[in-house]
Amino acid sequence: MDGTEGNAGHLGPAERSHRSSVSSVGTRASIAAADVLVYLADDTVVPLAVENLPSVSAHELHRALREVLQLPDIALDAFALWLVSPLLEVQLKPKHQPYKLGRQWPELLLRFTDAPADHVAVDEPSLQFRRNVFFPKRRELQIHDEEVLRLLYEEAKGNVLAARYPCDLEDCEALGALVCRVQLGPYQPGQPTACTLREKLDSFLPAHLCKRGHGLFAALRGRGAKAGTGEEGLLNAYGQVKEAIGSDSEHGASLSPHYRAYLLKSHELPFYGCAFFHGEVDKPTQGFLHRGGRKPVAVAISLEGVHVIDSREKHVLLGLRFQELSWDHTSPEEEESVLWLEFDGDNEGTPVNKLLKIYSKQSVVLRYNLQSAPVLAVSSDTSTCPCNQHSRATEQLIC
Repeated sequence: MDGTEGNAGHLGPAERSHRSSVSSVGTRASIAAADVLVYLADDTVVPLAVENLPSVSAHELHRALREVLQLPDIALDAFALWLVSPLLEVQLKPKHQPYKLGRQWPELLLRFTDAPADHVAVDEPSLQFRRNVFFPKRRELQIHDEEVLRLLYEEAKGNVLAARYPCDLEDCEALGALVCRVQLGPYQPGQPTACTLREKLDSFLPAHLCKRGHGLFAALRGRGAKAGTGEEGLLNAYGQVKEAIGSDSEHGASLSPHYRAYLLKSHELPFYGCAFFHGEVDKPTQGFLHRGGRKPVAVAISLEGVHVIDSREKHVLLGLRFQELSWDHTSPEEEESVLWLEFDGDNEGTPVNKLLKIYSKQSVVLRYNLQSAPVLAVSSDTSTCPCNQHSRATEQLIC
């Protein structure tokens, strides 16, 4: 599913996708000439007129969309079509037929999510044009077409603002400053920029950094006494954004250098371009009652490694390169599906072997994504550990 990506419970960019693109387009009598709606990363809708909708492939729709948008050939590799809803995300293979998958959406939700039946009944996917999870970051920096760079920038920006990519304050300010440059033009000292930033702060920074306090100090700040910490840092970072050499520094000039700068900064985030999946891990037992329970997590898999992110607190619990881990997938008939991660750690300075158990109905999807990695470590002692690393370098996708 990632070539397909599965993601249950982790809303992020999918929050804006609760609309139908292919599963309920027109009546059956008018299906032959129905329009398919494809959503871009900036929420722009592109209607496509197609014939014989039930049998049209993702590859054919991808080609038609590239023609409408006049995108260069690199877009074939850089982007893929996705079926996305708040409950599940699926990157399509070229041979997939979006209409048929849309009709099968309830079955996919039952198979790969724990969503209640009433949520499954009303959930419909939209068809989205998004970054291909198998597209290497190094190739992004070789792109010169401004529209391709813009689409990649818009998607990365959306993931940062939705806190799907957890960032520290400094990174958020640096990325937000580039968004300021794109949306507001070059920084102009002496202009009422602080007020403009304050009014549109959630366009530049994640929501948790835009929260304002209450009471006297908030009131004083609201009267212009002083910008908040996020606002002040953003303003300072905005003033440090460098203009491209030879730029006429007008707002209408090419934005490609700033799109590229945003992507280059995003590449420093280890989960940039990852496929995201929903799961749970055991909480450490606490107190004399040994209360534990489980913690919801997002499992982010890229071509370089795996990161496990606390879905509520939005911070990274574990990050490993493929050379540092072994893995296995177990799906007993009467028990939950589990993905095991084995890695080296330490306990008070003593090297130890550690296991992380991730519960997820999407663990079979995780398995196929791990098999797509170019370099995978092999467990040296499978007799003492359930992990048995598979090293097939395939882009095996399932639906």
